[in-house]
Amino acid sequence: MPVTIKDIAEAAHVSHTTVSRALKGHGRISPATAERIQRLALEMGYSPSAIAQSLVNQRTRTIGVVVTTIADPFVINIVNGIEDAAHEAGYSVFLSSSHNDPNREMAVVETFYRRRVDAVIVTASRVGSLYAAHLERFQAPIVLINSQAEGDYLHAVASDDVQGAVLAVEHLLALGHRRIGYIGSAGRPISSRRRQSGYESCLAGHGIAPEPDLIAVPDATSDVEAGRLGLAGLLPAGPTAILGYNDVTTVGVLMEARARGLAIPSQLSLVGFDDIELTRYLEPPLTTIHQPKEAMGRAAVQKALALLNDEQISDQLLSCHLVVRGSTTAPPRAAMVA
Repeated sequence: MPVTIKDIAEAAHVSHTTVSRALKGHGRISPATAERIQRLALEMGYSPSAIAQSLVNQRTRTIGVVVTTIADPFVINIVNGIEDAAHEAGYSVFLSSSHNDPNREMAVVETFYRRRVDAVIVTASRVGSLYAAHLERFQAPIVLINSQAEGDYLHAVASDDVQGAVLAVEHLLALGHRRIGYIGSAGRPISSRRRQSGYESCLAGHGIAPEPDLIAVPDATSDVEAGRLGLAGLLPAGPTAILGYNDVTTVGVLMEARARGLAIPSQLSLVGFDDIELTRYLEPPLTTIHQPKEAMGRAAVQKALALLNDEQISDQLLSCHLVVRGSTTAPPRAAMVA
């Protein structure tokens, strides 16, 4: 049986109230008595009830986290950041997946509400401002990471998609590429459009008009399939380099290129987006845009805790950086001459 405050009181020959005050570290009790009771509680293996504490302070010290899928390596890194920051703050994490379904996402958030979590963090959210009024009754902070919803919403942390895409295209332009393709994501339209916007604005800034034939947003069931379909659709336009929506999309491009006998990078340079661990082990290793995944997870927890303490916060946009590996090089000489 677990040790109770009553057990400690009997062992110490003091009242229940005295033990409670000693364990909380406050109240009219001498330091010597408090130290004796705390030492005795430790020796007896006393552990305070989380449920009892939550009834007193109206906090469960738990955070609910909704992810699209735990199979996504990008999500895993974000969750690592969330768990590290939550653990350091003395919080536990409940994890559930939405499978990219807005209705399921709302159902998970509802479940977290019934479990009385103190805050909710949602990655790649599609909930959007449409549900904001509905969620206000939760009276718990909800922080979004890389939201996929249009319009203003509660509190958000994201990486700078536009800046990341600009870095990728600048790198390819510096190598001499002029026919650069972009393969986006139909399943994550907001971040995909932001990255496409950075791609187009960078080309335009260098006097290159973006060509519709060099842009593809395939209706695919997976990122890998989007990459394969995207490359097949772009090849007639003669790209010498391609920026994929994310690393997994770019892996699909790499697979399709090999199936078609195209050498990477001598015939086609590839740049991904995310910098998941897999990218460094590909052949060739993938040049990519690094998103600060763990930092986003940590920032989301920090914002949630700040809101719980009634502090004012603002949305946060984190910078990306370019990681150059073996999948990019100068275009074929014939393309440079053309």
